[in-house]
Amino acid sequence: MDTAHYKVILSYNGSAFAGFQRQKDERTVQGEFEESLRRIGWHAKSVQAAGRTDAGVHARAQVVSFQLDWKHSTDDLRNALNYYLPRDMAVKSVKMTPASFHPRFDARVRHYQYTCFCQPVRDPIREVFAWRVWPGVKIDRMNTASKDLIGSHDFIAFGSATSEGGTTVREVFSAEWEQQKDVYKFDITANAFLYHMVRRITFALVAVGKEDAPISLIGNGLKNGKCKLTGLAPASGLVLEGIIY
Repeated sequence: MDTAHYKVILSYNGSAFAGFQRQKDERTVQGEFEESLRRIGWHAKSVQAAGRTDAGVHARAQVVSFQLDWKHSTDDLRNALNYYLPRDMAVKSVKMTPASFHPRFDARVRHYQYTCFCQPVRDPIREVFAWRVWPGVKIDRMNTASKDLIGSHDFIAFGSATSEGGTTVREVFSAEWEQQKDVYKFDITANAFLYHMVRRITFALVAVGKEDAPISLIGNGLKNGKCKLTGLAPASGLVLEGIIY
């Protein structure tokens, strides 16, 4: 088989990574993935990815693509990559895709989920994948404030451009909290996200839920281009759930 273009769905526990993007002298998702590719004969300089998750952020369905001369099945490629990948990473699927496919620029919808739980005492196990919040939150307040996110807005109050001089306008398609006992999950989808955008929005919404900020906090931030309450929700609670093309 000649060189082909492959699309991979990649899952990882981001706890021990300095983010997705390759960095000198740091352990990164990209670095580990490219090393596994080299072990099976890949010689290119860099893979393409749908996005660059921050240090500590997890992914259930990151999308990565690359060119490779592979003479076996896509299932064999998946298994070969997983053999060389560390235990906190896994390739879920591999498909051949047209050479024109780009995981970042062809993406139409990105889906993130943030998980919180409300408990007065720290929980070393649950906090690997969630933010412990106390006092508790009121979900109705958070969902009311979340409605202001829907639509196309300049989100400069809640993030920074992903490239120098890049636009800070994004379109949010959905944003909603769901509660299961003491667990609160925030699902948000958009055409794209700014740097730190989901974590800044989550921080603000939790403040609204704790009644430390008014329900109008999000709407006023979008209107004025500056949020009166700034902060970052911990990376541990954030998961890239999927991307639609």
